[in-house]
Amino acid sequence: MLTNSTILVTGGTGSFGHTFLPMTLDKYNPKKIIVFSRDEMKQWEMAKLFQNDGRVRFFIGDVRDRDRLYRALDGVDYVVHAAATKIVPTAEYNPFECVKTNVIGAMNLIDACIDKGVKRVVALSTDKASSPINLYGATKLASDKLFVAGNAYSGEHGTQFSVVRYGNVMGSRGSVIPFFNQIKSTGVLPITDERMTRFMISLEQGVELVWTAFDDMIGGEIYVKKIPSMKVTELAYTIAPDAKQEIVGIRPGEKLHEQMIGHEDAASTYLYDNYYKILPTINGWDGDPLRIKNGTKVSEDFTYNSGENTEWMSRKELETWLKSNQKK
Repeated sequence: MLTNSTILVTGGTGSFGHTFLPMTLDKYNPKKIIVFSRDEMKQWEMAKLFQNDGRVRFFIGDVRDRDRLYRALDGVDYVVHAAATKIVPTAEYNPFECVKTNVIGAMNLIDACIDKGVKRVVALSTDKASSPINLYGATKLASDKLFVAGNAYSGEHGTQFSVVRYGNVMGSRGSVIPFFNQIKSTGVLPITDERMTRFMISLEQGVELVWTAFDDMIGGEIYVKKIPSMKVTELAYTIAPDAKQEIVGIRPGEKLHEQMIGHEDAASTYLYDNYYKILPTINGWDGDPLRIKNGTKVSEDFTYNSGENTEWMSRKELETWLKSNQKK
């Protein structure tokens, strides 16, 4: 599907974009991938990595700027929406800015994609959008709802919108693994709560889930990757086995366990080989055979959270991942 197509990635200079570009260029050989973001220095640095590849283009812009999106989307077939204000404390202290990017930005992109005739859009979500307790999660839940409803707005234009949701991305900027690596030489690692668990997904798995969504979507689905969990204390021990673990308490807006599917979504959630799919309840789409396909409905009391997961990552598995991604 993505072969010989034009793809635009919002927020494309982030961790996801740095993995999505080489993987997609190699697998699908698209005609063009446009990196749309607002930081000129990040684009400058990223452009050096692809200076000999004429398929990669860079476009300065902000999802808050609707007119700029209209210009950027000329001739674009597919969009991956990765732009967001993501750091939980930053969002709590700058709520207006978070809403402008995560909510207003989503509205701008939906309108622009419909009007410019984009075929399919996949938006990246987060575990924090499921039963949110912080502003970042609340804005991403609103964003998810907007992208789902965008399918009803597109009408005869035919633009399709779906969402992929996953938890802690191993090694991404601002996440716990690079943070622990940076400070392990101090001999002390801060642990918010010894009971805390997190889902573990690699950037490569995140990219593959986006590919799956593009290939499978009818419109309005939320795709949730089946991935293992790990206790934060186990993660810390694997990175620095000799370091002292100091309990510092849960930060504002932080959960003990990540949740990606709550009780409320169980009635419209289906199980597949490698992922779950939450179908939209609007317009009766949750009963649509084209969207359900070969899925099996989960039980009424089903939830998907990192503390009650049936699959767990071992220290050895994390050690293997750390060694293979040491340069990154």
